[in-house]
Amino acid sequence: MERTPHLLVVDDDPEIRRLLGKYLDGQGFRVTLAADRRECEARLKEHRIDLVVLDVMLPDGSGLDICRALRNQGADLAIILLTALKEDVDRIIGLELGADDYLGKPFNPRELAARARAVLRRGRAEPVRQETENYRFAGFAVDTQTRTVVDPNGREVDLTGGEFDLLVAFLDRPGRVLSRDSLLDLTQGRSAEPFDRSIDVLVSRLRRKLGDGGVFRLFKTVRNGGYQLSVPVEKVAV
Repeated sequence: MERTPHLLVVDDDPEIRRLLGKYLDGQGFRVTLAADRRECEARLKEHRIDLVVLDVMLPDGSGLDICRALRNQGADLAIILLTALKEDVDRIIGLELGADDYLGKPFNPRELAARARAVLRRGRAEPVRQETENYRFAGFAVDTQTRTVVDPNGREVDLTGGEFDLLVAFLDRPGRVLSRDSLLDLTQGRSAEPFDRSIDVLVSRLRRKLGDGGVFRLFKTVRNGGYQLSVPVEKVAV
């Protein structure tokens, strides 16, 4: 029997917590609530959480600090940040720290539920890919069933769900120039918002983790076009 995804909603506004808890519960999620960082950390120890809906501004700390700590600890869960609409810098920093998505306040709870489902589908909690092809490129080996990437030295590369799906989008289309809009649609099922830099941040993280070293030997930036995987890709049937 498939386990119901467990969401932890962290927000210091009691009315927002109540409304989100009630709505998400009605959408088929199991929901736990927390008012601040202390309660968030306590709930994470008590429960197996699949996704944290995390407000950036908390009374006893920053949601960005919580996001950084979770990723540094290797926590295998998804993170959606809640930010004020004007706090674009927090969105960018949050993505750089390893958040899977963000949503600007005020927002429609229905959109949050849709974003949560999309993040869980592309994460390990609900693997979305059913293909039996793996990939090799530039000495790297990618297993789509276990969602793992191994570097040329045999070490596993630690990628978030969003980073892995972006990499596979490139591997499925080697040599093609992919726009930011198309990459967002392929990986997150949504169109770009004005000044949306989430794809740029994810590509930057992939470059760093795969050892591009700033020379962009793997991913080429195409002016006014998007990005291109510029190395040969071998598909390996399993």
